[in-house]
Amino acid sequence: MELTPSELVVLGLIVERPQHGYDLEQVIERRGIRQWTEIGFSSIYYLLAKLERRGLVHAPEPPATARSRRVYHATAAGREAAARGALALIAELRPVPHPLLVGVSNLSLLSGREYARALRDRLAQVDARIAAVRAAQSAQAPLAPPAREVFSYSLSLLEAERSWLASRVQVPDDRQD
Repeated sequence: MELTPSELVVLGLIVERPQHGYDLEQVIERRGIRQWTEIGFSSIYYLLAKLERRGLVHAPEPPATARSRRVYHATAAGREAAARGALALIAELRPVPHPLLVGVSNLSLLSGREYARALRDRLAQVDARIAAVRAAQSAQAPLAPPAREVFSYSLSLLEAERSWLASRVQVPDDRQD
């Protein structure tokens, strides 16, 4: 059974340690997980219910108190599915749709000035994202190995994009407006 990226993230966080939905939201927010996957606040409980129906997590009924919450635990099948899913995503190179490439493939629709301005705008956004990721990373030190690797990879991708953008910002304007 293949897991969606959102399912794998939630399951992986539960494998790290049993948690309830609100705990998951806090971890997702603190680690900046929404920067690289699509997990909305409202979808956390939906994903937990799906994982529970598939036997990948279980949540014993809490004591009947006003503030009790169901704490989800990974099952043995959940741990195995998460490990298989993680290995496949790490080992297999898969095409990733990238909106920038769609824009660049339509470069003939833009003037050189428009393209250069768009690149400068994107460069400023990438610089801001790098600063935000570094701030999130330092706010959580010391990092667990999975979080450390996510931050490292994310920063490497952003730095590579920043380098490419910086080299392209001075695009010659051979198509005058």
